[in-house]
Amino acid sequence: MIMEFFEYSGPLHAHKAMLFAAGLGTRLKPFTDQHPKALALVNGKSLLQRNLDYLYRFGIRNVVINTFHFADQIEEAVADYGHKELQISISHEPDGPYETGGGLVFAADHFRDEQHPFVVMNVDILTELELNAMMDFHMKVRPMVTLAVSKRESSRQFLFDDHMKLVGWKNNKTGETRWSSSEIKDIKPFSFSGIHIIEPALFNFMPISGKFSITDTYINGASQMDIVGYDHTGEIMIDVGKLDAIEE
Repeated sequence: MIMEFFEYSGPLHAHKAMLFAAGLGTRLKPFTDQHPKALALVNGKSLLQRNLDYLYRFGIRNVVINTFHFADQIEEAVADYGHKELQISISHEPDGPYETGGGLVFAADHFRDEQHPFVVMNVDILTELELNAMMDFHMKVRPMVTLAVSKRESSRQFLFDDHMKLVGWKNNKTGETRWSSSEIKDIKPFSFSGIHIIEPALFNFMPISGKFSITDTYINGASQMDIVGYDHTGEIMIDVGKLDAIEE
């Protein structure tokens, strides 16, 4: 059962966030033949509304949403959104989608000059991750990126060393494994929860444009910068990318 999210419980060290909402949502067909996945309803509220509410409750007051697939519907939903004190900007990808890495770079002007880390989140997840606790962890460790991860089954997983530093990635269906440098035997596989906390300096390690996955940036750059996992195993995290997940 999806619970209503708890109230904002303290100051967050970030004020901006980005929601990835440009994808085609092919796993949610036939709904996404006529709508963006961000507007799929769960208990009467769209994924977009639920995640804007989630970010707002943790002190986020400025959100950038990237769009491509049925972008006009997302813009209409944003215009009707209730929290008027939440500033929402649209980063429309005209010939997109640019994938996660390309989408973030395309929206970089919203974040590049920030003095604080910012939050990036997939629009098609629902979670009770305590974002303020994750941010406290990030501010204490101060890596370039903190990734929310948990122990659960998934087709693809990030691989970490004993210090929860990212060292690789694995496709569990095909067996493909990518390492940031050399292969490491004693690794900890974790499934990604679709939430990142990112320092603006990450843009220095990314291409200036193009269509690419942010996973490529992380794996290619993990030997040059600290990318760490934040284990929130036990907290609810549902990837609402498929119809059966909406029922869940």
